[in-house]
Amino acid sequence: MEKAFDVIVIGSGVGGTAIANGLAATGEKVAVVENDLWGGTCPNRGCDPKKVLVSAVEAKDAVTQLAGKGFSVTPQVNWPELMAFKETFTKPVPKTSQESLQSAGVETFTGSAQFTDEKTLQVNEDTLTAERFVIAAGAKPSILPIEGKEHFLTSNDFLSLPEMPETITFVGGGYIAFELAAIANAAGANVHLVHHNGRPLKAFDEEYVKEIVHQLETKGVTFHFNIDINKIEKKADSFILTDGKEFHLTSDLVFCSTGRVPNIDELKLENAGVAFDKKGITVNEYLQTSNAAIFACGDVLSKTQPKLTPVSTFEGSYLVHYLTGEATEKIAYPSIPTTIFSSPKLAQTGMTAAQASEQEEDYDVSDIDATSWFSYHRVNEPVSKIKIITERKTGLLVGATCINKRADDLINFFSLLIDQKTPAEDVAQLILAYPTIASDLTSIYA
Repeated sequence: MEKAFDVIVIGSGVGGTAIANGLAATGEKVAVVENDLWGGTCPNRGCDPKKVLVSAVEAKDAVTQLAGKGFSVTPQVNWPELMAFKETFTKPVPKTSQESLQSAGVETFTGSAQFTDEKTLQVNEDTLTAERFVIAAGAKPSILPIEGKEHFLTSNDFLSLPEMPETITFVGGGYIAFELAAIANAAGANVHLVHHNGRPLKAFDEEYVKEIVHQLETKGVTFHFNIDINKIEKKADSFILTDGKEFHLTSDLVFCSTGRVPNIDELKLENAGVAFDKKGITVNEYLQTSNAAIFACGDVLSKTQPKLTPVSTFEGSYLVHYLTGEATEKIAYPSIPTTIFSSPKLAQTGMTAAQASEQEEDYDVSDIDATSWFSYHRVNEPVSKIKIITERKTGLLVGATCINKRADDLINFFSLLIDQKTPAEDVAQLILAYPTIASDLTSIYA
C-alpha cells in the first residue's frame, strides 16, 4: 500500500515521539515507524528499568552503611521480586506509547524502515513517501567481534534476567558496565569486570574513577584491567574467557558492555543520500543531514554531546520549533549533566578538571572532601568528593564533578548555576532547607 505524509519519523523513542506529537499538533500529517518496542530504549530497556534496579542498590547501601549504627542485619535483594516490580513499569510501555501517538493523530507502522530513494521508505508491504523525514532510530548494544561472540549477552538481556547467577562477568569499561556491575553485586553475584586498558570511564575525572573502582572493590567487585579478551568458549553450563595469553576466567554469564552503536545498518541511508560515519549520522547545526529534506536526532547521531535521554528530548523539541518555522537559530546545547548510577554515583557537568588544566591561566580547580560534612556523615557515606571549576576572570562556575550517593541530585544544581551564570555571592544569599544537599551549595561554591 502507498501512503503519503508531510513528515515521517523513524523511531518512537523520546526524541521521535516529541517530534511526532509536536508536528501533529500543528496539523501536519505525520507517521512514525518503529521496528522494535514502541516507546524506545529508555522506558523499555534503558534508563527507566535500570533506575528501578538501582533503587535496590541504593536501599541496600543505605542500610549497610548504618550497620552497627541502628541496623544489625544487612538486607538481601530478592532478584525475582525486584524484576517483577520492574516489569510493572516496562510491560505497559509499548502499548501505551503507540496508543498515545495514535490518539495524537499520528499514524504508526511497525517494521524495519528502508529508504528506496530520497523521499521514499519501504516498511514491510507499505511504501511511504514524505516531504521531510526525521531519523530518531536510537542505538543498540555493540558486540565485540571475537571468537565465541554468540555467547555474549547484552544490557537488554540483563534488564530481563529472571535469576541472578552465582558468577557474572561484564566486558567493557563504560557507564553500562559500571552500573550493571553495581546492581549485580548488590544482588549477591560474584562480579567481574574486564576492560582492555587501565582507564575505564575515560570521559570522567581519572581521580574520581579510581575512587569508584576502589569503592566497588570494597563491595566485592573484581576488576581485570589491561586484559583484551579474544575468545569465549562454552563448557557445560559455564563460559570461559581468555585473552590468548595467561588470562583465564570462568563465569556463569558474560555480558558485552562495550557501549552502543547507532541503529542505521538497516536503513539503507545511501539510497537517500544521507552521510554517516561509524559514530552515526552526520548533521549540521540545524540537525539536518546531507539530504536537506532529512533530519536526525538522538543517539543515532555522530556527535560530541553525550548520548542521553534528556539530550534526545532537547533535540526533538528543537526540531519541532525549527521545522514549524518558530525558530531559525542553530541548536545551542546548555550544560549537560551526566551520571554513572553505580555505587557510589559519579557525575559531571560542564568543563572538566583535565580541560581546565590545559588553560591554567584562565580557570581555577577546587577539590573538596565533603565526606565529613553533615549531609553525608549522618548516613555514614564512605566517600563524598566534589571538584569545581571556576573562571578566574568572572568567578563563575563553569564545571563540576562529584562522587557520592547523591551525585545525581547535586550535579543538577551545578548545571543550573552554570547555565544561569549565578555568581558565588548570589548563591551565598540563598536560604535553602537545612540540612540538605542543596544547602551545602553555599559552602561548595563560595
